Amino acid sequence: MNESINAAVYETHGNPADVLHIEKQPWPTPAADEVVVKMRAAPINPADLNQIEGKYPVRPQLPATPGFEGAGVVIELGANVKGLTTGALVILPHNIGTWRDAVAVKADELVVVPDGIEPVQAAMLKINPLTAWRLLHDYVDLQKGDWLIQNAANSAAGRGVIQIAHELGYKTVNVIRRAELIDELRAEGGDTVLVDGENLREEVKSATGGASIRLGLNSVGGDSALRLANCLAPNGTLVSFGAMSLQPLKIPTGLLIFKDLRFRGIWINKWYDNATPSERMDTFRPLFDMARRGLLKTKVEEAYPLNEVKTAVTRAAEGKRSGKIIFGFE
Repeated sequence: MNESINAAVYETHGNPADVLHIEKQPWPTPAADEVVVKMRAAPINPADLNQIEGKYPVRPQLPATPGFEGAGVVIELGANVKGLTTGALVILPHNIGTWRDAVAVKADELVVVPDGIEPVQAAMLKINPLTAWRLLHDYVDLQKGDWLIQNAANSAAGRGVIQIAHELGYKTVNVIRRAELIDELRAEGGDTVLVDGENLREEVKSATGGASIRLGLNSVGGDSALRLANCLAPNGTLVSFGAMSLQPLKIPTGLLIFKDLRFRGIWINKWYDNATPSERMDTFRPLFDMARRGLLKTKVEEAYPLNEVKTAVTRAAEGKRSGKIIFGFE
C-alpha cells in the first residue's frame, strides 16, 4: 500500500489559485464502518471555487480539502462493512473533500454506481444532473409536450436539463449568450435555442407558437432572470439555483400582482442531506439509466493531475470553456 497521498489543501479563504497547495498526507486507515476509496475523477464546480473563496454558506474547518463531488473505487473495507465489495465504483458524499488521491469514508454515505458508466461521468452525476432532475420534478407538474425556459443553458446543469427534459418529452427554450453554441445545444436535444437580449419575450413567443411556459430555471440572476420571468405564464414558477451574474433578482411588483408568479430556490446539497437513502436512489436510478445509454453526458474540456491544481482552478474560473475542468487520478 502507498505510504502517503497527495491532497489539495487551503489554510485560508481567498483566490483559489493563490491559497491552494498540494500536501502529502498519510495513507487513510478505515474505521470499522468506513471504506477507503481511491479517487478516479473529481470535477471543479463553481461551488467549489466559491467555498475556497469563502463565499459559500457552508464553511469547513480550516485547513480543508475542497471538492464537493467525485467518484472512486473501493479498495479497502473496514471490519464491520457489509454489502460493499472492493472494486466497486462509488459516488462520494459532498462533505468529504474529493480533491485527494484517496479518502476514508463511511460506507453508508456512498452511492454504488452500476456497471457500464465511466468513472469520469459518475463523478459528475451528483450535483448538476441531480439538480436538473429535481428542477424538472419538484416545482411544476409537467406533462409531455409542456415547455420550460432556462438561462445559462450551456452550463453543466443547463445541459443536464436539456438531456433529461428531452428524454422525458418536455420541450426546452434555452437562453444563452453566445450564438456559436446554438447548433451544439440543438444537437443535444434543445428544442429552441435563443441568444439572450431585450427582445427575448417576443422571440420566445414566436419560437414556441405562443405556448404557455409555466417553469423557468434561473442560474444567472439580474436582468436575465427578469427576462425569464417575463416569459412565464400566469401562476408560473421561477426556480433559482445559481447567480452567475452576481446580481440580485429584481422583480417588478406587477409581475407578482398581475401574474402571481412564484419564486423558488433549490440548493441540491440541502435536498440531498434531507432525502432518505431510498429517495436519493429514486433520483439516481433514472440518471444511471440515462448515463449508461449515453443520453446523459457531461462534456469535459480537460483533465488535470492533482499536482496542477493552480492551473486547473484558474481555467475552471474562466468563461468560454468547452466543458468541465476535472481532476483525473491515475
